[in-house]
Amino acid sequence: MKLTHLNKDGQPGMVDVSEKQITARVATASGRIQLGKEVIAILAKDGFNTKKGSIAQTAIIAGTMAVKNTYNTIPLCHQIPIASCKFDIQPDEEGFGISCTVKTNSQTGVEMEALHGVSVAALTIYDMCKALSHDMVISNIQLDKKTGGKTDYER
Repeated sequence: MKLTHLNKDGQPGMVDVSEKQITARVATASGRIQLGKEVIAILAKDGFNTKKGSIAQTAIIAGTMAVKNTYNTIPLCHQIPIASCKFDIQPDEEGFGISCTVKTNSQTGVEMEALHGVSVAALTIYDMCKALSHDMVISNIQLDKKTGGKTDYER
């Protein structure tokens, strides 16, 4: 297996996608942030709002900004047009489940954008809740599905 971001001399470089077809591409990633039952109970009493605002709404805005700026954060990522970015952030008895689906019509996929969106949404929840506890765990950030391009994938 060959790494696509290294040339024949082992030097890093952006993958040349200029010859690829523009196709519809979709990626969904997910992750979780565990806050603990006590913190979730406190947050639930306030409708999952903090002094900084709605936890889910703020995380969605931050995650969307991350998706749109992935190329500025992850070296060698292409700047691609984002056609759609949707989040699902659901509280449960110990934390939040986070899912992000990104769509584009482009020459390269949006897996990194979906993963970046989930990561930043989780970090935003951490930031909004750290006054209650620092005993939080961000975990299980993963690509769940991608379609379009050369290969499809589903976990």
